[in-house]
Amino acid sequence: MASLQWIGKEAVVGHHRQVPYHLLKGNPTLSVGADTGQGPGVGSGNLLVQGDNLLALKALLPYYAGRVKCIYIDPPYNTGNEKWVYNDNVNSPEIRQWLGRVVGKEGETLDRHDRWLCMMYPRLALLKEFLSEDGAIFVSIDDNEVHHLRSMMDEVFGLQNWVCTLVWKRREVVDSRNLNGVSADHDFLLCYGRTASVVFQGAKKDLTKYTNPDNDPRGPWMSDNLTGLANAMERPNLHYDVVHPVSKKAFPPHSSRGWAVGRDRMADLIVDNRILWPKKDGRPRLKRYLSDMKNETTGFSTFLDAPSNTTATKELAAILGAKTFVFPKPSGLIDVLLSQITDNDSLILDSFAGSGTTAHAVLAMNKADGGNRRCILIEMDEKIATTITAQRLTKVIEGYHPQGDTTKPKVEGTGGGFRYVTLGEPLFNEAGELRGEVRFAELAAHVFFTETGEPLPGKVNGRRSPLIGVCRGTAYYLLFNGILGDKRPDGGNVLTGDVLAELPKHPAKGGGPRIVFGEACRLGAARLKREGVAFRQIPYQVKIS
Repeated sequence: MASLQWIGKEAVVGHHRQVPYHLLKGNPTLSVGADTGQGPGVGSGNLLVQGDNLLALKALLPYYAGRVKCIYIDPPYNTGNEKWVYNDNVNSPEIRQWLGRVVGKEGETLDRHDRWLCMMYPRLALLKEFLSEDGAIFVSIDDNEVHHLRSMMDEVFGLQNWVCTLVWKRREVVDSRNLNGVSADHDFLLCYGRTASVVFQGAKKDLTKYTNPDNDPRGPWMSDNLTGLANAMERPNLHYDVVHPVSKKAFPPHSSRGWAVGRDRMADLIVDNRILWPKKDGRPRLKRYLSDMKNETTGFSTFLDAPSNTTATKELAAILGAKTFVFPKPSGLIDVLLSQITDNDSLILDSFAGSGTTAHAVLAMNKADGGNRRCILIEMDEKIATTITAQRLTKVIEGYHPQGDTTKPKVEGTGGGFRYVTLGEPLFNEAGELRGEVRFAELAAHVFFTETGEPLPGKVNGRRSPLIGVCRGTAYYLLFNGILGDKRPDGGNVLTGDVLAELPKHPAKGGGPRIVFGEACRLGAARLKREGVAFRQIPYQVKIS
């Protein structure tokens, strides 16, 4: 397969693996609703993470890898516009500093397309790791970078995992400002799966048309068209007279369409009383039964039936006031996408959160159907995160008066909540040592993920046990922060004979291999081998990235 090349690619292709794991810090002041998790990144609620999305994604990976059903992102379109908050030329000081550090000196002279590709590649590579086996990602983009994005996503996600390219009509009014006279009214949404197993749910068929006015024992039915689509030259076998079995009245075919079925099939339908004969004028029609339906949905069109940008602007203005954010996406657009991929208990991720449209859609869907969908948002800009994203979610959850006008009826809140989280320091300091503020749950999630490639199978927080999980037959234990109490040497962080005896047994029947992480080990190699234990010393044998 041909691959896309650009200046700086060699430096960024594997960069996501070198990104350090950072701590996450909750901010109760900016959070809304009950705190459903005792540790950052852990819990059953929604998250709004403020920070660089590359660092934030890496920090969240130990908790959510392989668990996200749907990702939606609306990255910078790279139009060359540098005059608004999202710096659409990928030319912000943060991006330039990052390029200089990762790409090197040549990063200072990259053109905007090279910069954009360097920025996007490691973020897409990390996003892939969040998707479940049947999960999918949607990426909004316009003509400026759609060709580059398609090639890059073929490489990251696999050409075989491309699902479709959707077209969304974002403008309601033709734009006459373009010099060439062409109005760019659409955006694209590229959809890829983690695997080739992604299937859209389609649109629900209208079942109200099926009734049973004649008490037909075969159940509800509807009157359906019986004409075809081919003329006599194309399909001569579909052009013949249909004769009423009693009156012997002949009904000729439509001159340009013919019938939908051949003579033999038509004869069977007549015998089976599945033809509706006109009383006066008209043509015979088919009596189609609800029981004939193979499924209750139709295919999903790549031309999205979704609200426009104008709707999105009005939607956000009603919540926060006019001109708070440029070019937001409508929550109805996200609703259409999520309705195809997710169920009512899915996890959704948006790492270019902006005004928070994705979470708004998730909250509204949960209210509508009683679902328990969860959403993770990441927003880089602190001002946007605090004054726009968090404020929007707060008002959506608690309810609001449109445009803040208390004389207008209050829009009922969706309920729910979210935790506001910021990025802390890296898990390890420059000397490779664990930072003093690291807690048991954070290190447990990190150790289990870096050893197995999977997130913890359940909550560790509050469960006073050194057994953190089992993966592929191996049980993993962590002796840290006095998990066994202060009666042991160094608070139980050292593997001794007594500590080993107190460790929970391997959950599998008949036992199995065990890996124990601790600060030190006082058992010899022979004893460890006999007990089926491998010891890993903290911090030296804990993977940093």
